[in-house]
Amino acid sequence: MSPEDQSRPKFDPLARRSWTDLRPRFGSAVVLILITAIGLYLGGYAFAALVAAVFAGCYREWDRMVTLRPVTLVGGVLIGLFALAAFIHPLLGPLATIAVLALAAIVAVAFEREHTLWRLAGLAFFGAVVLALFAIRNPEQDGFLATLFLGVVVWLTDTGAYFTGRQVGGEKLAPDISPGKTWSGAVGGLAIGTLGGLILWLFTTTSPWWIGLALAAGTSVFGQLGDLAESAVKRRFRVKDSGDIIPGHGGLMDRLDSLTFPALLLFAVGLLRGGGGEQMASAIL
Repeated sequence: MSPEDQSRPKFDPLARRSWTDLRPRFGSAVVLILITAIGLYLGGYAFAALVAAVFAGCYREWDRMVTLRPVTLVGGVLIGLFALAAFIHPLLGPLATIAVLALAAIVAVAFEREHTLWRLAGLAFFGAVVLALFAIRNPEQDGFLATLFLGVVVWLTDTGAYFTGRQVGGEKLAPDISPGKTWSGAVGGLAIGTLGGLILWLFTTTSPWWIGLALAAGTSVFGQLGDLAESAVKRRFRVKDSGDIIPGHGGLMDRLDSLTFPALLLFAVGLLRGGGGEQMASAIL
């Protein structure tokens, strides 16, 4: 046996099948899916309240992570402004949201300057995701279907990656960034997320199947890239979880990291296909 073979971990199926966190993960997932489904279906201010609460919570975790301390007065103001920026979108539109985010950026620059760049990065990134989500979930029926497609593919990708990775195991996907992720999990998540998205596409749209296949696969891949990107940031600040608000999942960022990149992807697809305003979702579908 070569030294290289000796250094490899031995096959141990029991080690791969650790399901101790399955019950809290399942319970949390049920609650999150119900809340998300209600907000998504109702749209309008219900969806805005959901987005505002969730992504203000994400920004709170971001602020604590990049400053490595509890939320200060300045951090609290930034969180409040972020929530306001999302909530006023249905009433005043994207320009008002951008204006409030710009005000938050001014506050970040004016106070506690040692954390300014990371705070600005969080405002810009999460702000872009929020604007993308509102553009995709427009008041028309296509907006509901496009956002449902996004959510289903992302959720199935996460679920498929979790179960496949635990059951199959194998080579690590990015051990220096996220030691728990495996290539088998990535492939399983891609397969299940893409298949689920394609089935939903075939039953809800009249667009060609190959467009649905490409969008589902792209959404799945970008979801996993978003997950890895958040893991890289956490590794940069030596943080295991962004928070502990969701039993079995960690923080809001830990749950929503795989939604961020796909939302930006679908928004870009809509723009490239000529969508703007209330035509965004129709351009995607």
